[in-house]
Amino acid sequence: MKVPGGGYERRGMEVVEIKKLEGVIEAILFAVGDSVELGKIAAAIEHDEDTTRKIIHRMMDKYAAEDRGIRVLELEDSFQLCTKKEMYEYLIRVAKQPKKYILTDVLLETLSIIAYKQPVTKLEVEKIRGVKSDHAVNKLVEYNLVCEVGRMDAPGRPLLFGTTEEFLRRFSIQSVDELPMMNPEQVESLKSEAEEEVQLKLDI
Repeated sequence: MKVPGGGYERRGMEVVEIKKLEGVIEAILFAVGDSVELGKIAAAIEHDEDTTRKIIHRMMDKYAAEDRGIRVLELEDSFQLCTKKEMYEYLIRVAKQPKKYILTDVLLETLSIIAYKQPVTKLEVEKIRGVKSDHAVNKLVEYNLVCEVGRMDAPGRPLLFGTTEEFLRRFSIQSVDELPMMNPEQVESLKSEAEEEVQLKLDI
């Protein structure tokens, strides 16, 4: 059976099987994102490399003929699924749209601690929450609600975190001084944590 781009498929391989293999290869390339070696693709679909290459070339020809928005890029003995350069301007329109994010209870709790105790180290946040907070702090940094504001003058010089201008904009306040007052129990709790941190520094 002749395929677009030249060459013949393995004898006995039916069109239905080829379409199924194309779907498998497309799924592999889409899921991986980066380039995938021909040998790995061949092993996955359980065919030799020559046949696999011909199937991928057939896919490349079909994408071009159908005016699809994606194409398969050949890089020596690897292949990668990517968008066509003609689609660049449309992708930019989407990329320029503001990103939406969701503040979960964990993120809100972590953000509150940073907002009221800033500048604060990740260790201080974790002491108050009682759990590791790497993911929560990193997410808040990614959302541009929290940023690094310096380093503590202590062994290891741990990073200090504080809120950003984006935080003020999102919560419609001009400064952190406008944050709502906490109830007495919360104040005492934070005060106690602060005193423990000071004592820890003195002991060091």
